[in-house]
Amino acid sequence: MEESRTSLAIIQCNDAHEPLEAINPPLISSYKHQIRPLLDAIDKLRHLKIMKEGIQLPTIVVVGDQSSGKSSVLESLAGINLPRGQGICTRVPLIMRLQHHSSLTPSLTLEYLKKSVDTDEIHVAESIESATWEIAGSGKGISHNPLTLVVKKNGVPDLTMVDLPGITRVAVHGQPDNIYEQIHDIIMEYITPVESIILNVLSAAVDFSTCESIRMSQKVDKTGERTLAVVTKVDKSPEGLLEKVTTDDVRIGLGYVCVRNRIGDETYVEARAEEAALFQSHPLLSRIEKSMVGVPVLAEKLTAIQAASIGKCLPGIVNQINDKLNMSLANLDKLPNSLSSPAEAMTAFMRILGSSKESLRKILVRGEHDEFPDNKEMHCTARLADFLNEFSDQLVNYQTSEIYQDFLMEEIKVLEEAKGIRLPNFVPRAAFLDIMQKKIKQISAAPEEFACKVWDYVEKIVLSVLGQHTQNYPQLRFSTRRAAQNLIMKMKGKSIERVKEIIEMEKIVDYTCNPEYMNVCNKLMGNLAAFAKNVDNSPNGYMDIEGIGKVAVRHLGKFKEILQPAFEMKMRVTAYWKIVLRRLVDFMALHSVSSIHNLVDKELENEIINELMEGLGHAHTHGGGIEKLLEESPEVAKKRENLRKSVELLKESKDVVATIMDRVAVTANYSSN
Repeated sequence: MEESRTSLAIIQCNDAHEPLEAINPPLISSYKHQIRPLLDAIDKLRHLKIMKEGIQLPTIVVVGDQSSGKSSVLESLAGINLPRGQGICTRVPLIMRLQHHSSLTPSLTLEYLKKSVDTDEIHVAESIESATWEIAGSGKGISHNPLTLVVKKNGVPDLTMVDLPGITRVAVHGQPDNIYEQIHDIIMEYITPVESIILNVLSAAVDFSTCESIRMSQKVDKTGERTLAVVTKVDKSPEGLLEKVTTDDVRIGLGYVCVRNRIGDETYVEARAEEAALFQSHPLLSRIEKSMVGVPVLAEKLTAIQAASIGKCLPGIVNQINDKLNMSLANLDKLPNSLSSPAEAMTAFMRILGSSKESLRKILVRGEHDEFPDNKEMHCTARLADFLNEFSDQLVNYQTSEIYQDFLMEEIKVLEEAKGIRLPNFVPRAAFLDIMQKKIKQISAAPEEFACKVWDYVEKIVLSVLGQHTQNYPQLRFSTRRAAQNLIMKMKGKSIERVKEIIEMEKIVDYTCNPEYMNVCNKLMGNLAAFAKNVDNSPNGYMDIEGIGKVAVRHLGKFKEILQPAFEMKMRVTAYWKIVLRRLVDFMALHSVSSIHNLVDKELENEIINELMEGLGHAHTHGGGIEKLLEESPEVAKKRENLRKSVELLKESKDVVATIMDRVAVTANYSSN
């Protein structure tokens, strides 16, 4: 009924009398009392730039191919003239905030680049062009930075829409060659969020299915449930329009509205009267349902859709704001406190040092993984055990120069050179040590390599842990890193010297109290009789000796006089060599673990404090102190500032939505009563 009265008022309007908008504003939504507060809240959130926090707002996005009549539709809704001309007129996202108010004097304001500029109906097009040049340059390129036009005018609907550049595939003179890609990207940025309502402007003269704007909207809204189509230029191409808008081959879920835009010098009131008459009397256009024709109908539909979209999205926006606010507050709490005095700096330093030591105790000493549950490289006790097992296997499986085709030949040669005037069948100690020294020399590099591998790994772990605990203080991070590197280099050097000392001891001293030596030695010597027999009578020239393996014996027949002491020496060396290898492995294990304990429990802390005190002594001569070392990094300072701004923005946004949600709740309770 209200719509009928509105249309009638448009047709009966006489320009000689009071302006039509003052009598019966044709585009004011019947929902304005409920919608305006909701829309104001969303506009406030948009003005606060809440979308920078990743929170999407319900938005009507206007898209269309170039020259589809997009600007004319917006002009009809706003009742103002927008920039016109050849090529792309809209070069930046234009956010149009339309607000009906009772005053007959319109108020127009442009907001962009952190400033606000007042304008009027006569100069608004010129003002928009000037602002666009400031944002996107004086050429024909486009920009993602938006321009907001606030129109407070009697008779306009309460709407907020975003007008985007018209789609063109061919760059004209002055435009970049990739103009289509730029426009495509900016349109997809705005229409992709599920909160966006797509207002697709189509010319009646074209096949809808070929329109690029339809193709883009179908990519993000396959069912068309958030797409509304506006068909322009219906007076020029009325043929077949009824079939187009009723069959809906391109899936426009929110329906079609056919409009006739202002022509020439018509006033907006005259244009609405002409539009009403056209759809009333035209033989083809009059057959289209009245609920699908006219700018007033478009305004009502947009207002209703907008209200429904805001009502649907608002609870989710409230939850997102709360979640983002809690997350920002939590991240802000995680940052170290700003230090304002030497006492606070010293307290922070001791806390960092203590937490670093505790982390190192956990992973290097106690074998706890709770700080790095999924990073096996930081499971240090397990990795060190792996290193030791590899070292042990390397020693046990070490391939010496002995070839078992030449079994006992090395022992025979050594005994030949060690012979003297002494009892027969006697094994001289010098010969035993000679063979042992050769064997030890062959494996002497392995313990040093193991020590280097352990300390290189420990250095990597220590630097990683210290780096994590001092990451917010670059100068302290540098000092602790240097101290740790210097200390580990010294401890690594001491370990290597200790390893060399142990190797030298093994070369000159042959001793063990381990009873296993005699047990193994006696067991091996039990093979002597069988060995002597096989030297003379082996059917294939080989025999198996338990603890030694398969060896060749045929070549030993000519060394019968020295064969027994050579065999005895071989067995003694074999039994003692096992003791030596185990002793080396045990020593490396004990030394490594003991050194790491010493590093974590005492040496590292002392080294860092000495490094710090030395640096502070130098700093005091130039001004400054420990607080200088604990100055936070520019990255942390920037992160802190960004989080503070985020918290401030989200708190303000929370207040905005809380107010409107309270109002919605009161309205709902009042309605139910």
